[in-house]
Amino acid sequence: MLLTKKSEYALLSLISIAKSDKPKNVDVLSKELNISKSFLAKIMQNLAKQDIVVSHRGVNGGFALKKSYDKLTILEITTAAEERIPSVFECSPSANSCPSDVANTCTIWPLLNNLQNKINVFLKDLTLKDIAS
Repeated sequence: MLLTKKSEYALLSLISIAKSDKPKNVDVLSKELNISKSFLAKIMQNLAKQDIVVSHRGVNGGFALKKSYDKLTILEITTAAEERIPSVFECSPSANSCPSDVANTCTIWPLLNNLQNKINVFLKDLTLKDIAS
């Protein structure tokens, strides 16, 4: 599946953070977006590991964007949230690493690979600012 709830919640959270003038913690985001706190905490940890957000500790702590929201690509965000590059199909980007070992006889692999490449380019060209506006 291309994008799961992880990506959806990551995008919604980052939009909320981008529109805020101070860091937002998981409790606030969870209530604001009606998302499970534990699920959202894992997503935010993934985003922090990939340097998309920075975590501030303390009473006024929470998450803030690590860089400007017009520089964060949707591909970067969804890859961090999903913990892999989102893919349309389970096809590999290389015929040599086909999960089904049928790349040499597969007639649809070139189409699927081309589609995936176009989606990657689209998501790489789209920023958080584009969808937050």
